[in-house]
Amino acid sequence: MRADWPELSDLLLDTDPLTLARKPVLRREVEATLKKHGMRAAARIVRGIPGGDVLDPAFVDGILVRSHCELQRLSFEFRNGERLLQLLRPLINVLRERTTERPIRIVDIGCGMGFVLRWLAAHARLGSDIELLGCDFNPTLIGHAQSLAKEEMLACEFRVANAFTLDRKVHVFLSTGVIHHFRGDSLTEFFKSQASVEPYALLHCDIKASWAAPIGSWLFHQARMREPLARHDGVLSAVRAHPRDVLLNAARTGGRPLKYAFFDGRPSLLPILRSLNTLVGIREEIRSEFVNAIGPLAPRLEAFE
Repeated sequence: MRADWPELSDLLLDTDPLTLARKPVLRREVEATLKKHGMRAAARIVRGIPGGDVLDPAFVDGILVRSHCELQRLSFEFRNGERLLQLLRPLINVLRERTTERPIRIVDIGCGMGFVLRWLAAHARLGSDIELLGCDFNPTLIGHAQSLAKEEMLACEFRVANAFTLDRKVHVFLSTGVIHHFRGDSLTEFFKSQASVEPYALLHCDIKASWAAPIGSWLFHQARMREPLARHDGVLSAVRAHPRDVLLNAARTGGRPLKYAFFDGRPSLLPILRSLNTLVGIREEIRSEFVNAIGPLAPRLEAFE
């Protein structure tokens, strides 16, 4: 696997970013892309998808739902909700002091089936002045997120929407396992789109690029995953993880005037012990207050630039 290989899940779903209408996915185009990169395992998965010239969207949704169910287990075992809460709770405390705007709105970009927001709604007790909103382009995944939130009686909302064009004020953007999907100019544009909305902060948690990440990911996915697409894309995600300098350069180029730093981003001799890191973007006017608010966690946060 190579970092320039596209993830199969990105090829199986095509959505108009303006209308959010789902576009038909042509088999020959997907197969041509896979052939170009020599992705034989992914090609075998695609050959198993029914349909003629157009891949069966219902079958594709079934694959994506099963894969995201397995990703939920991964998020639970890696404690992704708790990981974000370490930074989110002190950030919320700062915002409560800094702004009278209510509710304080936290938007999860590419939320999928909404595990992180549902975990926060169930366990974090953030308060009635906090609004949790998850956005994704896939209506099937959002439908499952909505059903689960309703069944669990959780105070969070999920919408098929572009997170950057909402008709509501966004105070904090966050994501988990999303930023490695963006490459090159689209990565810079990702940060530019967020900065244009003028949030107070960004929290983007993803795989930490290291020599150990692909090995650890392969072992984990072989042991814990059963869906072929989840196994394939899970390992490829670790291969595609952005080096810290690439992420910081894209954020600082496109995401001004926010300042950026990594939490748990420093290299380690045993990177498998901290396999994820979080890119933090913050407004200058609340930077020092935020650093003070995280208290004993401050040594794990690099200096903002």
